[in-house]
Amino acid sequence: MQIYLPIAEMSVNALLVLALGSAVGFLSGLFGVGGGFLMTPLLIFLGVPPAVAVGTQSNQLVAASVSGVLAHWRRNNVDLKMGWVMLIGGAAGTAIGVVIFGVLQRLGQIDVVISLSYVAFLGGIGSLMLVESARALLRRRRPGQRRKLHKHTWLHGLPLKMRFPRSRLYVSALLPGGIGFIGGVLVAIMGIGGGFMLVPAMIYLLGMPTAMVAGTSLFQIIFSTAIATFLHAALNQTVDVVLALLLLVGGVIGAQFGTRAGSYLRADQARFLLGLLVVAVAFRLAWDLVAVPEDLYSVTNAVAS
Repeated sequence: MQIYLPIAEMSVNALLVLALGSAVGFLSGLFGVGGGFLMTPLLIFLGVPPAVAVGTQSNQLVAASVSGVLAHWRRNNVDLKMGWVMLIGGAAGTAIGVVIFGVLQRLGQIDVVISLSYVAFLGGIGSLMLVESARALLRRRRPGQRRKLHKHTWLHGLPLKMRFPRSRLYVSALLPGGIGFIGGVLVAIMGIGGGFMLVPAMIYLLGMPTAMVAGTSLFQIIFSTAIATFLHAALNQTVDVVLALLLLVGGVIGAQFGTRAGSYLRADQARFLLGLLVVAVAFRLAWDLVAVPEDLYSVTNAVAS
């Protein structure tokens, strides 16, 4: 069933897009990430222009994240105070990221920047997650060894300390605010919720209990992606409503099933699987950047001077 996308100026199979939205929504609920790190490359693989994929994907992340947060809320796994502090930084980062996105788009460099950003961020963070989670899995086979959840570094000595009773933490507000800021920039430029970065940062830098991380991360992602969607539509005109609706329907359904499935995975197992997925996507994007295309020449519309 083919459907025309007015902003992307192309036709796609509606059932395929719905299936992709459901699959990414499932991963969102399973790992506590927005899923944009996977959906944006998948849309690009389908032929959707990268700028439109980024702008539209932000809209789908809102729905998928809301669905995931509701499921985690019922399990009391959302730290609202931590989420609001992260959102302050996330809102500022999103606004700045959209401005940078617009400048790169006008310069004609946004497509390359999006692809390179995915390869760098996904490859680096995915590799670190694989190494750490593999070590955690190996430690489980060695009984009698105990370790702290996190180590205190100079970051924990920053000013503006706040108590977060739900997560049993006493840390500087600058730390979660800074994490949210970086996540906001990633939302705007890469069309991702930033969960693949937020989740490990919340675990290893903030020291949050793993059970609280997924729901809190998705809570912050809801608002930062909503801001990104509005600004992209108003300033850059890269939000395709038809594509967004298809992704939204699939994402909401998939997130509910993913949240239920996530309760059957241990934290270290979930991190290892997420790391594998992140690295796989990075390798595919890197291959597309260096592989020789089937058609060495393309015809573009010449603009009369």
